[in-house]
Amino acid sequence: MMPNVYVARDADGLAVQVADWLIARIAAASGNFALNLSGGSTPKRLYALLAKPPYRDRIDWSRLHLFFGDERYVPHDDPESNYLMAEETLIAHVPVPRENVHAVPSGPSPAGAASAYEATLKAYYGAQELDPGRPLFDVTLLGLGPDGHTASLFPGSSALDEKERWVLPVIGAKPPPQRITMTYPVLDSSAAVAFLVTGEEKAPIIERLHSGDKSLPAGRIAPVGELHWFLDEAAAGQASAS
Repeated sequence: MMPNVYVARDADGLAVQVADWLIARIAAASGNFALNLSGGSTPKRLYALLAKPPYRDRIDWSRLHLFFGDERYVPHDDPESNYLMAEETLIAHVPVPRENVHAVPSGPSPAGAASAYEATLKAYYGAQELDPGRPLFDVTLLGLGPDGHTASLFPGSSALDEKERWVLPVIGAKPPPQRITMTYPVLDSSAAVAFLVTGEEKAPIIERLHSGDKSLPAGRIAPVGELHWFLDEAAAGQASAS
């Protein structure tokens, strides 16, 4: 599958580009809309934009269900929590029903939290097995680490080879080490996956991904639907010219 690549001038321009793209997809969909969120500074700009007019008023928030592609194993009020970032920048400012916000549990253990979140996903999906013809998520947002990781799928992790489990506890390459992550089968069960990447430090990884390097965790994402890359000029580097 050839990805769709969009290049914005800077991080703020990228946030506007993704907001317009996402709102159009929500408007075109009927029924519930499952949005799988990412952590990180780039999505944070997007969430802050969506939380304010005019973007906030263009979304039927009652139809949205929010999920989290990965999470640090910390309390929800910890500064390192992906949930807390989304809560402070987006969720607290929009009329999304609280029962539609599906946070990763912060206990009783990493394995217990992963199992509980897997059960949450299966209950929402209404089945124990994923059907390629019926994606779990309408949109999954992903970031990209300078080592090529995405969600909390890090190079060398045994989670990269997981085919059955939907959610796993993992040890990350940077603090806090204990994390919960969705696996490839679940991330790929998306009508659209959108990578949001900014900064010149990401340009070498983007170049490798652009050339088809599957040794990087992000290079192994293969959604059942569409694949989109939203980059700023600094991250795009030479890839934007090819």
